[in-house]
Amino acid sequence: MTLPPPPHRPLWQRAGWTAAGALSPALGIVGIFLPLLPTTPFVLLAAFCFSRGSERVETWLLTHPRFGPMVADWRERRAIPRRAKQLAWTMMAAGSAWAGWVLPSPWRWLPALVCWPWRPGCGNCRMATPDEFDAHPSRTRP
Repeated sequence: MTLPPPPHRPLWQRAGWTAAGALSPALGIVGIFLPLLPTTPFVLLAAFCFSRGSERVETWLLTHPRFGPMVADWRERRAIPRRAKQLAWTMMAAGSAWAGWVLPSPWRWLPALVCWPWRPGCGNCRMATPDEFDAHPSRTRP
C-alpha cells in the first residue's frame, strides 16, 4: 500500500511535527519504567508526527529493526504485536503492585485505581495482533 506524497508544509509546521515526533519516543522511554505510560502508542505517535515533519526521520523509524515492523503492522492492519500487549499489561500490574508496597497508606491504591477504571490496556486487548491476520486471511482491516 503506497501513500500519496505528503503535501509541502511550511518550515514552522515541519519543525513542530518533528519536535512532537522527537518528544513521543522520549515519553515512550520514560514509559518503559513507568507503568502508566505504555511505549507502543508513543512510537506510533512518533511515526505519525515524523510522517508530517521529517521524511528522513520517518524512514529511519520505519527501517529500525525493533520499531519498524510494529509501525508497519499498525499502518497496514491496525494491529499491535502480542508481545507489546503482554508487556503493557505486565508493567501496569507490576507498577500497581509496587506502588501498593511503597506508597504511604492514603496513596497506595491510586495507581491501581487509575489503571482499572480507565483501563488503558482494555483497548489494547481488543486490538488485533499481526498473527490474527495471518491465521484468518479473510479478516479485513478495522
